Amino acid sequence: MSPTTTPPTAALIVVSNRIVDGSKPDHATDTAATLLAGAGISLIHHEVVREEESAIVHALDSQLHTFNETRRGGNVGANKADIVITLGGTGTRPGNVVPEVTMQKIAARLHGLETQVLLKGLQSSPKAGLCRGLIGVTQFGHPTQLIINSAGSRGAVRDTLEVVLPLIGDIFRECSSEKPSVTTAAAH
Repeated sequence: MSPTTTPPTAALIVVSNRIVDGSKPDHATDTAATLLAGAGISLIHHEVVREEESAIVHALDSQLHTFNETRRGGNVGANKADIVITLGGTGTRPGNVVPEVTMQKIAARLHGLETQVLLKGLQSSPKAGLCRGLIGVTQFGHPTQLIINSAGSRGAVRDTLEVVLPLIGDIFRECSSEKPSVTTAAAH
């Protein structure tokens, strides 16, 4: 990639009532942050929200480019992450609506990557099949953003990011003419 492009940035949105309430520690964020740093991706935003549709919508919207921003061009969404990763809220319990909210925000799902994540997860646990997480891009062209839903366990986060991170450069190259630069992700 061109040396004039900037490294990609990421936002983590943890969706868990138990973490918000303080009854469960947030180990998945540390795992995600370590993997992102190893891939040369800067973590610019982190928040923990309740398993409520309105909270999830607000958290995603705060990190996604709006239609008006993309029409203006220029320094679009300078404070917005290139990659928005949700941790948790992808299962079958009440309140697990992250996939439904995400579906409203993406232009195209990356079904192949979703399948790769599932296959990797099934090597470790049959529970991987209970995750309904999506992976998709918000639009074709610049600026595109990638949304990744992961289950909230450390293992699920590792499986998800180990599949997706090596392909970040390819995803952005395919979707837009101006891409974030990824130098170390392909080395995984």
